[in-house]
Amino acid sequence: MRELEEALAAIQSAQDLEALKALKARYLGKKGLITQEMKALAALPLEERKARGQALNALKEALEKALEEREKALEEEALRRALEGERLDVSLPGVSLFAGGLHPITLMEKELLAIFRGLGYQAVTGPEVEGEFFNFDALNIPEHHPARDMWDTFWLEEEGLRLKGPLGEEVEGRLLLRTHTSPMQIRYMVAHTPPFRIVVPGRVFRFEQTDATHEAVFHQLEGLVVGEGITMAHLKGAIYELAQALYGPESRVRFQPVYFPFVEPGAQFAIWWPEGRKWLELGGAGMVHPRVFQMVDQYRQSLGLPPAYQGVTGFAFGLGVERLAMLRYGIPDIRYFFAGRLKFLEQFRGVL
Repeated sequence: MRELEEALAAIQSAQDLEALKALKARYLGKKGLITQEMKALAALPLEERKARGQALNALKEALEKALEEREKALEEEALRRALEGERLDVSLPGVSLFAGGLHPITLMEKELLAIFRGLGYQAVTGPEVEGEFFNFDALNIPEHHPARDMWDTFWLEEEGLRLKGPLGEEVEGRLLLRTHTSPMQIRYMVAHTPPFRIVVPGRVFRFEQTDATHEAVFHQLEGLVVGEGITMAHLKGAIYELAQALYGPESRVRFQPVYFPFVEPGAQFAIWWPEGRKWLELGGAGMVHPRVFQMVDQYRQSLGLPPAYQGVTGFAFGLGVERLAMLRYGIPDIRYFFAGRLKFLEQFRGVL
């Protein structure tokens, strides 16, 4: 029949699924030709209606089959084209992606921690928001003490801010951003009994005018050793081992008397840098002040713990991580560490 031949030809020549969908609606849709012919059967005589009905059903089945086959063929062709267009040649060399790296401060900190872990020290950390008692009072720096002028301070005024002590108790009094890592001396001694050796890496905050060698935010590494018979000789030995690990067998150490409220005697220590042929003043140190041990035992007793620091001695030291990193990597300005410039940070990719 002519209608069937025309319809099949139109279906076979459909170039895409949209065109095929239009043909299906034209012939088999609610208003399509076959549907309209089916509706017209009611007006025909019975015998003619049967013959015409059979012919229309055969035509409908032929069209449905042709539409289904053409639809499948068009979908396969579309898939083939998509696969051809998206094909990857896995034999081509790969594209090098940006690989992240550690910050130079982190690299220097990791090196220092590895040195002290090799000497038997345990690394611990503490909160950057600290209580006045741990940051000042317990370290023999009571209110109005002139030594507080050494640390210009960021005090916190946010209501509802709560701080936990070393055993989970709530800390009373004013809060601040810690000005040094030394508060962890108190926190650790309250929660532990001697002997022990610890180092405390961390970020500290001081309200300072920034320049090439000073920043308001910087990093320290604190050390604390407590036990029976600990002396200045042990302190000098620890700093000597640090110097040897950092700068080799030609390095030496030098101590000069200086005042710190939480140590007695106190010293400023320097390390001889053979490559640069000069002394590097790295930090302060000294024997833990007896008053600090007394404050720790008083706090322990307030928590129902027995005193643990009678008859022991200890030493403490602290050094600036940025200072060492600037020397290690040849960085002329401390502000580079915190500027977030990719050109600067990309230099340390792959440094372990």
